[in-house]
Amino acid sequence: MPESVTRTISGSIYILLLIVAIFYSEISFKSIFAAFMLIACVEFCKIIQYSCTKALLIGAFAALFIFILPQHWLLISLLSIPFLAYLTVQLFRQQPLTYSTLFQKTIYLIGYVILPFLSIVQLIYFQQKYIPQMVLGYLILIWTNDTFAYICGKLYGKHKLFEKISPKKTIEGFVGGLFFSMIAAIILYQYIEVTSLVYWIISAIFISVFGTVGDLIESKFKRQAGIKDSGNLIPGHGGILDRLDSFIFVAPFLLLINNLILYVS
Repeated sequence: MPESVTRTISGSIYILLLIVAIFYSEISFKSIFAAFMLIACVEFCKIIQYSCTKALLIGAFAALFIFILPQHWLLISLLSIPFLAYLTVQLFRQQPLTYSTLFQKTIYLIGYVILPFLSIVQLIYFQQKYIPQMVLGYLILIWTNDTFAYICGKLYGKHKLFEKISPKKTIEGFVGGLFFSMIAAIILYQYIEVTSLVYWIISAIFISVFGTVGDLIESKFKRQAGIKDSGNLIPGHGGILDRLDSFIFVAPFLLLINNLILYVS
């Protein structure tokens, strides 16, 4: 079977599974992301050469919190954002990521994988209401940014964005992804009117900027490990970390914005 067909079929199944889980019930949404988190823990432990048994034990313990955390738990963002900011600084300093000790690897697992996944689960609540459309909206913005960054980069890309980490990414692609994400945000507002147009545009900007940073950071992890994909769960697309690297990085920032809106309003 041609690779393009394999990618299309596996990608379609993945998207369909996500949409069904998001809209079927609160439990199905939490369950699929709990499963994704456990898979991501296994993938990440292979990247940083961490014990998969320890990673699964920590992930399983964290998965319990997915079902019992109170809505809008701001502490998740407050704990994860400083670590994600640290990773961003390390990315732009172009220095190797340091995780040689067991303690360092545990911090990386919690800060880069577990806390962001807990943030994603919290995003389905907006202003103390269960609104699954919000998560779908974020995913649409991420998919739009990724798609048009690729297309614009292919058509117009001349200036490399971060050649040492991701040679194919270009500044033109980044600008194209950001522009079309903002267009998608305007369209989303017409169908998801639980918040303002300004909110969706700000979300699109955050997703384009921090989502791109998240993609670059995952690429740096993989480059240091000498691997192409985090896993092979989704044929032609790689692993869960490959598919959700943008979302897990931007989720704590979106959760922080949502909490600020809740407390200001």
